[in-house]
Amino acid sequence: MCDDKQDVTENISRQTASAAAIDEIHDDAEYMQHFWHTTSHILAQAVKRLYPETKLAIGPSIKNGFYYDMEREPKFTEEDLRAIEKEMKKIVKENYRLERFELPRAEAIKYWEDRNEPYKVELIHDMPEDTTISFYKQGEFVDLCRGGHLDCTGRIKAFKLTSIAGAYWRGNEKNKMLTRIYGISFPQKAKLQEYLEQLEQAKLRDHRKIGKEMNIFMMSEMGPGFPFWLPNGVKIKETLKQLLIDNQKRLGYQQIETPMILSRQLWETSGHWAHYQDKMYTTVIDDETFAVKPMNCPGGVLVYRSQPRSYRDLPLRLSEFGHCHRHEKSGELHGLMRVRSFTQDDAHIFMTADQIENELEQVISLIDKIYSRFGFEYHVELSTRPEDSMGSDEDWNLATAALEAALKKRQMKYIVNPGDGAFYGPKIDFHIQDALGREWQCGTAQVDFQLPERFALEYIGSDNEKHRPIMLHRAIYGSMERFISVLIEHYAGKFPYWLAPEQVRILPISDKVAEYAAKLQDQLFDANVRVTTDVRNEKIGYKIRQAQVEHVPYMLVVGEKEAQSGQVAVRSRDEGDLGVMDLASFLQHAQK
Repeated sequence: MCDDKQDVTENISRQTASAAAIDEIHDDAEYMQHFWHTTSHILAQAVKRLYPETKLAIGPSIKNGFYYDMEREPKFTEEDLRAIEKEMKKIVKENYRLERFELPRAEAIKYWEDRNEPYKVELIHDMPEDTTISFYKQGEFVDLCRGGHLDCTGRIKAFKLTSIAGAYWRGNEKNKMLTRIYGISFPQKAKLQEYLEQLEQAKLRDHRKIGKEMNIFMMSEMGPGFPFWLPNGVKIKETLKQLLIDNQKRLGYQQIETPMILSRQLWETSGHWAHYQDKMYTTVIDDETFAVKPMNCPGGVLVYRSQPRSYRDLPLRLSEFGHCHRHEKSGELHGLMRVRSFTQDDAHIFMTADQIENELEQVISLIDKIYSRFGFEYHVELSTRPEDSMGSDEDWNLATAALEAALKKRQMKYIVNPGDGAFYGPKIDFHIQDALGREWQCGTAQVDFQLPERFALEYIGSDNEKHRPIMLHRAIYGSMERFISVLIEHYAGKFPYWLAPEQVRILPISDKVAEYAAKLQDQLFDANVRVTTDVRNEKIGYKIRQAQVEHVPYMLVVGEKEAQSGQVAVRSRDEGDLGVMDLASFLQHAQK
């Protein structure tokens, strides 16, 4: 058993973290990973007590909480979760110490074979021969595990099993479908309650639900992972595109479009075939293999290479809203957030070495300007060279230094993610924070020495000699599908006036003012307002309620009195009744 009064371990990065002074350190990210990992073991222990026939797979901590994958027939139900939670409380109360031990490879395999745990056996077989095989024991329960953990089960004061999902073993669709039980835990009940309330808010804001209600997008079994944009969704998408195009024009960007299908030879030259082939859709045309593009950059390279370039042409900023396709596993698809078909707001900037820092600063300024339009706060992460990468140390060091210099020049705080860069270069990622405090990675800027080298790109310098340009990949929205899903949940469907797919709805009280309503609609069309008229033979109260449910920013109620005076009775989604005014005054108010 474990003594609650023992001292705190000074270095919580050890395999087992002790935590008597929870209040002081529970916000530490590494400590919480230990906390959640320990809770996943308590979950597995409870399951084995209640349903001993269950076979255990893996149970890691994740960004927010933990899960455990298991095989059991029949499948777990919501009622089972309540029973498991009850048993978990007993295990917490029994306050077992977590004890680490090791076994030689052969003994470890036999240990799990004797207990009929095939997934554990498979995990050990796939480990390198020199791997230290470690276990953690708490009471009667033992699990194959590297750690880290808290020192005892009694630390877990508040937890909740949040959902059940299907998950293919090792993420492979050809493997058996397991049951994944998700959960969350905190050192204090108040923290858990706060989190659960946030989950409820997230359900109300679910972009799949709101997207259907607001006629924004749909999905079909005929194209899993391939979104259908509905009329209101197209309006939102086009408004976002235009916002970016208008801001890019001032900075000298030029719009291009590149083909969706390109030869395998191109993808081999770019390196994507070797590094990304499992995500690419392919087809054969005239006995030659082609690939549907998973990204836009090789097409942008071909545009650059299509004509001779001089140093006077640089920086050359090419922007593209490219339609890309990537094969995502079916179990990972989620509304617009994880799809197989998406539009990426790419730009590829070709430049000289002495232009890198200035171009990066300009990109950062543009991203800041666009995100400010939505009221987003954000933070920045710098990702460095991964193991699976191309290019020389010299190029990677130069590119990484340029990214750091641009961030420091703007006095921006950033987090370093070692080894998380793209295979062709380091990058800075922009993580926006929505209304519920959740973070989403959207914008990115990536310095690339590799594609210009692999495609032998050139420009004639001021010395009349050939030089190799440097390439900067840049996206602000990232996937527009994902960005719009974030916006839907951020605003809970209540888009600001400038972005709303339907900005104004005219509500005639009767057919007697139909002609006046039509005249108003024409005037609003002329003012570039996205407007509709509800011509249904329904009571005005019903029409108002319907417009509010559909989150229309403004309703213009018109009757005979308004028709005679040439005015409108204005009702705001957010401010309520604004009274009677002429159309010009309304537009001035709406466009503030």
